[in-house]
Amino acid sequence: MSGEAQPQNVSSLPLPPMQYINMYTDDNLKRGRAPKPPPPIKDQYSMFGVTFHADDQIIRPLESQNLRRLYPQNYDHKRELKKLNHSILVNFLDLLDILIKSPDSPKRPEKIDDLTLLFIHMHHLINEFRPHQARETLRVMMDEQRTQRLDTAQRFRRQVNRAQDLLKNALAKLPDDAMLDRRLKIKSEPADVKMEIKEENDMDAEDEAEPQCSTLDRMMCDIVDAMN
Repeated sequence: MSGEAQPQNVSSLPLPPMQYINMYTDDNLKRGRAPKPPPPIKDQYSMFGVTFHADDQIIRPLESQNLRRLYPQNYDHKRELKKLNHSILVNFLDLLDILIKSPDSPKRPEKIDDLTLLFIHMHHLINEFRPHQARETLRVMMDEQRTQRLDTAQRFRRQVNRAQDLLKNALAKLPDDAMLDRRLKIKSEPADVKMEIKEENDMDAEDEAEPQCSTLDRMMCDIVDAMN
């Protein structure tokens, strides 16, 4: 089993032009070295062998392309698409019958032209749904953005409510003013007693620090005062 080749995912689309993509590096974008986009086309251009003008309508009418209209001006897209699909199947079977019976018949290119015209009409009808598809895509995208914003707002509201509950619980656990004053009073009483004891000790120390005056000195002081 290990020797068998493992299936690989292969893209049906061609690889992008790597030489062009490699020019759009982060460093080139910061330095302004990345190639600039091509300027908009102002005149005419060719696409798939068909010439287009810049001022043409996005969905050009069939008459402007010199094509014969196979359905009326006012029509139901769904009904006309079903009719075109049925006509394509019938003409394809007729073409197979012609190829089997007489491949060189002049009807063969006629059937091919008929099939080409039918496919062009079907493609035209499908393109007329593009504006509707764009509006529906935009509506779905805006609905998704609205849903995401509502979900974000709802999650934010839940977080706000949770924070408010935490604050309420924290405030409920705090002591009231009377209890806080009582605790402060109990803690301050021993400090006041200590301050009073310290003040008394300081006064005693000052008294003890004063020098003791002798009796002889006191008598001499009294004599000096009497002479004056």
